[in-house]
Amino acid sequence: MTNVWLLALTASLFASIGQLRAQDELPEPSPTATAQSGETSAEEVSANKADYDELIAAQGNEAYAFDFFTTSMLWTVIAAAMVFIMHLGFATLEAGLTQRKNTVNILFKNVWIISIGLLTYAAVGFNTHYPVDSWQIPGWLGINGPIGDLSGGDNDTFAYGGLSLAMTAYGDFIFQAMFAATAATIVSGAVAERVKLSSFMVYSTILVAFGYTIAGSWHWGGGFLSSLGGGDAAFYDFAGSTVVHGFGGAAALAAVLVLGPRAGKYVNGQIRPILGHSMPLAAVGVFLLFFGWFGFNGGSVLSANPGPLGLVFTTTALAAAAGGVSSIFTSIVVLKKPDLSMALNGLLAGLVSITAGADSVGPWQAVLMGAIGGVIVVFSILFFDKIKIDDPVGAISVHGVVGIWGTLAVAIFGGANFLSQVIGVVTVYGFAFLFSLILFIALKATMGVRVSSEEEAEGLDVAEHGAPAYTD
Repeated sequence: MTNVWLLALTASLFASIGQLRAQDELPEPSPTATAQSGETSAEEVSANKADYDELIAAQGNEAYAFDFFTTSMLWTVIAAAMVFIMHLGFATLEAGLTQRKNTVNILFKNVWIISIGLLTYAAVGFNTHYPVDSWQIPGWLGINGPIGDLSGGDNDTFAYGGLSLAMTAYGDFIFQAMFAATAATIVSGAVAERVKLSSFMVYSTILVAFGYTIAGSWHWGGGFLSSLGGGDAAFYDFAGSTVVHGFGGAAALAAVLVLGPRAGKYVNGQIRPILGHSMPLAAVGVFLLFFGWFGFNGGSVLSANPGPLGLVFTTTALAAAAGGVSSIFTSIVVLKKPDLSMALNGLLAGLVSITAGADSVGPWQAVLMGAIGGVIVVFSILFFDKIKIDDPVGAISVHGVVGIWGTLAVAIFGGANFLSQVIGVVTVYGFAFLFSLILFIALKATMGVRVSSEEEAEGLDVAEHGAPAYTD
């Protein structure tokens, strides 16, 4: 239904614009003919034309690009809505891969993350993410206040960003705001089934408001990574294999190390699987994420420029498919069975693999990048289990480990500078890990970060929320 709604909206808006332009070119009908036919009167045509002329005139020197600018802005808000759908995907994936007694808790955390993420991004995030001339430590730190009125002047015209950022200031804000909460959502899955709700709410708020935005400013906000090495040697991360997914994965690892594994996961040196309660929910979640990723990567073109937009959609789809296939065959060889959870995480691994270079590689390079990511994620999930780091949904592996591969792969297949890519990975991952570690330790010392053993055994739905997800 979402696809149908979006297509209908798009068609309606384009038809309206086309009708207005046609009215600018066609001769005005006579009042008599109009009255007899029941069509728009000459006065209405004139009023519509005047409104359109006023809209064009408001573009000033940028009026020549109005049609492209309008189309690009429309694509931007559609892409933002698709990224929003990814939060539903994370919610259902996490719920499906965990026990039914913690379903309400998983869903509640995801409601909190998107809600507080949008508000904090407006309050401090956007202007910290993009400090412009407001750095406290140039290239490294620029914590700033809330957004103001982003309308008027160049904020509403092609002059805002030109071909490389063809959207209004509000369009820019809402698209980036949808990205912001993703980092905390990644952590949510890794700490599931034993984290104290109140502590996680504080943690996720601070992580989104300051941790993610500071690290992001180094690359997308004109910070030191954007000029590393100068020109073509700068760090390259198109849509965030490191800046979004890697950040979330590294932050999740730190949180899990402080929190510890779920009760009964590792007993007497043995790994005891704790099965998720709904593989259908998990599968739905991954397909929602796959769908939303077209907005995540496609929206990162930052315009409706048809060349890169078509390429990005293609490389994104092919990498995901390759990740799914390679993880399936890897699980068959290693686990002696086609494991669905590995296949689902393989799709996501393919998507993370291509996110850094979706606009800079060809289709078969994308296939290879995604396929390697699908193999990596299987071995990574097994490795973390072996060293007793409990991640119920595989978030550290999918986003953190594969995020490293995706970022370095841009140097191998897309021509980026390898040393710059390594520096970008080390600085962003290192900062995310330390920021999360210090924050989680502080919360552990003040509020506590883990529920009691009794509450964990009972399930967080009842212990934290007073109501189970299922009544049967």
